[in-house]
Amino acid sequence: MIEILTVCTGNICRSPLAAQLLRRALGDVGARVESAGTHARDHDAMAPDAVRLAERLGVGPDEIRMHRARRLDEGQLTRPDLILTMDRDQRRAVVEIAPTRVHATFTVREFARLARAVPREELQAAASAGDSPSGRVRAMARELALHRGLVPQPVDPDEDDVPDPYGREWHAYVACGAQLVPAIRVAAETVRGAVTV
Repeated sequence: MIEILTVCTGNICRSPLAAQLLRRALGDVGARVESAGTHARDHDAMAPDAVRLAERLGVGPDEIRMHRARRLDEGQLTRPDLILTMDRDQRRAVVEIAPTRVHATFTVREFARLARAVPREELQAAASAGDSPSGRVRAMARELALHRGLVPQPVDPDEDDVPDPYGREWHAYVACGAQLVPAIRVAAETVRGAVTV
C-alpha cells in the first residue's frame, strides 16, 4: 500500500479536501491518504465553506463528516511515501520537523509543476527502481526533487502555493478549488504512473 499525507495549517479546509480528492482518484491502486495541520486543533470538523466546496467537487457526505483535524507531529512524517503541503511555509515546517523527508515533500502545486516538466519516461525509469508500489512512489518523488533546481521556477513564488481561504468570502474557496483540483489531478496521474510502471 502507498501512503500519502497532505498538510495545511488548520487541517479543516485545504488538506482534508486534497486528501479526499486523492483518495477518490487513487482508491483503486491501494492508496492510503491522510491529512494533518501544522497548527491544527485536534478533532475540529471541516469549515462550513470547505464542506460546501467538497460537496461541489463530489466528495461524499460520509467522508466529509468523518474528517477530524489532527496536529502534525514527527511520528506522522515517517511512513508517508509522499507528503504534499498546501504552501511553502508548511513544506518548510515539515522539513524542519523531519529533515530526512525533504525529497518526499512538495507543495502540491510544486509537485504538479515539476511532474508536468519532467519527461514521463524519466519518472517511470526512476520509479522502476522501487521494489514495491511504496518504493516506486518514493523513487519517483526523489527524482522529481532532484529536478527542483533544473526546472524553471515560477515568476511569482506564490504560484507554488494554494492560498488559505479560511475566514474569507466564498470566492476565496472557489479560487482555492480552482488551484487545488488541477494540481491534485496531475499528482494522482503521476503517482498512478509510478505505481503501475
